Amino acid sequence: MKIGILTSGGDCPGINATIRGVGKTAINNYGMEVIGIRNGFSGLLHKDVIELTDASLSGILNLGGTILGTAREKLFRKMINSPDEADRETIKQCYNELGLDCLVCIGGNGTQRTTWMLSELGLNVVGIPKTIDNDVWGTDVTFGFDTAVNIATEAIDRLHSTASSHRRVMVIELMGHHAGWIALNAGMAGGADIILLPELGYNMKVIIDKIKSRVEQGKAYSIVVVAEGIDIHGGNNERPAIYFAREIEAQTGIETRETVLGYIQRGGSPSPADRNLGTLLGGHAADLIHRGQYGKMSAIIDNKISEVPLSEVAGKLRLVTHDTPLVEQGKRMGISFGI
Repeated sequence: MKIGILTSGGDCPGINATIRGVGKTAINNYGMEVIGIRNGFSGLLHKDVIELTDASLSGILNLGGTILGTAREKLFRKMINSPDEADRETIKQCYNELGLDCLVCIGGNGTQRTTWMLSELGLNVVGIPKTIDNDVWGTDVTFGFDTAVNIATEAIDRLHSTASSHRRVMVIELMGHHAGWIALNAGMAGGADIILLPELGYNMKVIIDKIKSRVEQGKAYSIVVVAEGIDIHGGNNERPAIYFAREIEAQTGIETRETVLGYIQRGGSPSPADRNLGTLLGGHAADLIHRGQYGKMSAIIDNKISEVPLSEVAGKLRLVTHDTPLVEQGKRMGISFGI
């Protein structure tokens, strides 16, 4: 058998570990031929490929980013959604000209939706969930998340000392467009006083009252963690960290500073947990191919390696809810979620 591997969407720590997990399992355990497709789905259209061997897959386990490159390919998405049958035939032709028996697609929500659409075209595909946001439906966790939470938690830890020294409110903005998993987990692990998530919304009066109450209790500073995707009231286009820092200072009179952690959360070497998770998910993808179980996505369910149909994953998000255990526990401890 000959399989292709591509990575699509945003980069994150653990992709190379996953490529390695797929490739080495396919080569050493199943005797498959493996090629890497460069720059996401555009590489499939342009047949931009490299051979992946046991030797070439060595030494990449601890590397951040992706050795195959990645892209958000709008042309490919347009073609796959096109009512013109010729566009869809072009995609199938590229797949067949590469001599593929299966295509492994490593990516987040958009990638898994595209992978499902390829399956609907009749192509043999297997998906692997990747995103620091941890919001892919059908799996308990995605690789990249643990590393991002570690980075974000360290940043919050560092803000405590400067906030305490200057008796300030520090607002730190973390990644998470639709899902607040990073903000929730890093905020709780970093001892944040207020955690604001896109899924839960917020009431500014609740935030202000919480900060004033802390001052009255003799607590000289506060740490506010906010996910980047939270809806700023009034449709303001500025960054949430800037908005909340300005409003908090204006309404409390307490000096307030903002920090936007940004892409630092997506870069660098993956944590041991993400290396092992990527290895497991990648190896399981090779197993699915060997068994002819196409149209599936590798997943972790109840702490066990498993798989789910791509048809169940496409178009859905895994989001924080009011009864998420960390939210409930945070509330019991007096942490405010702005509601």
